[in-house]
Amino acid sequence: MLPSALLHGLDPDGRRPRRTARDWAVDTCCFLLAVFLFLASAVTLRQADVPGGLAVADVVLGALSCGAVWLRRRWPVGLAVAMVAVGFVSSTAGGAGAVALFTLAVHRPFRYVAWIGGADLALVPVYYWLRPDPDLPFAASVVFVVLLAVSVIGWGMFVRSKRLLMLSLRERARRAETEARLRAEQAQRLAREAIAREMHDVLAHRLTLLSVHAGALEFRPDAPREEIARAAGVIRESAHEALQDLREIIGVLRAGESDDAAGERRQPTLAALDALVAECREAGMKVTLEHHVADPAAVPASVGRTAYRIAQEALTNARKHAPGAEVTLRLTGTPGEGLTVTVANPAPTSEPTPVPGSGQGLIGLTERATLTGGRLEHGGTADGGFEVRAWLPWGRTAPTP
Repeated sequence: MLPSALLHGLDPDGRRPRRTARDWAVDTCCFLLAVFLFLASAVTLRQADVPGGLAVADVVLGALSCGAVWLRRRWPVGLAVAMVAVGFVSSTAGGAGAVALFTLAVHRPFRYVAWIGGADLALVPVYYWLRPDPDLPFAASVVFVVLLAVSVIGWGMFVRSKRLLMLSLRERARRAETEARLRAEQAQRLAREAIAREMHDVLAHRLTLLSVHAGALEFRPDAPREEIARAAGVIRESAHEALQDLREIIGVLRAGESDDAAGERRQPTLAALDALVAECREAGMKVTLEHHVADPAAVPASVGRTAYRIAQEALTNARKHAPGAEVTLRLTGTPGEGLTVTVANPAPTSEPTPVPGSGQGLIGLTERATLTGGRLEHGGTADGGFEVRAWLPWGRTAPTP
């Protein structure tokens, strides 16, 4: 029950819209109105003193104009222009001319209405000067027809404005739905990236510990039973913790990422750095910790968590790419100057085993540091080693009054 032009605007598909049931009803009413005014004008024309040939031509043009009303949707501009010329010579075509003017105002912008409607109104005084109405004075006839034409144009423009308003509201709703869907997809993508970074940071550290201890058992099958038992215990504990971390992350994936779920997960901070270093030392790494942060508890949780992840990933990379080398982990910083994390190792004593996907962790760490407002730099050193240096913002806290 909507106009075909409105349906085409709501869902454009590039094809010419077909008439709907409402269109057929409106077109039928317009045709009947044009026929009614045609018959009324024909009766008036018969009573007037008009030569027979002119009367016949007038009636024929009026009948053809009534039939042309069915073409008003396909060619609104052409029909309106033709009716201006036909209406000037045929009094029985007035009803069809009004319908064409109304259709033009509904389906075309105002510039078309201004030119064509203005020409039609300008010809009204000329028409009644050449063919005066026997029942009304010249001024009354002109004023009546001009007011009628202006009313028809205004009604058509009102209908067009309502349709444009509906289309704009529909487009705004569609745009809002698209933006909401894009925001949801972006939030989902960011949540997945955060979980992926978390899985990389946690599982890479655990699995490299497993690899180190398993390699030690492989190359030292004759080691003392106590050392073998200790290594097996570390492998079992690391595997258990890796499975525990993986279970937590998969649980978040199944339940959907939310602030509450993210807050319930264990998030290590700067206080867990000693445990990380001890764990690496148990795996056989030579790690030197230089902790020069006066008050670690004053470090903001987000900054401390980022510093922990940077240190964890850098130690994991050193264990993979520089096995046997002594690693130095240095933390310095004060409120207002920021927190600096440096992890450096000399050249490896043996050729490391190539690891697929190398470099992805450093990209993630750079992004993580950037998101907190800091920066991260990494690269080789003069002695052939490798260094990761990160600076994280640590603002001054206002004193408690």
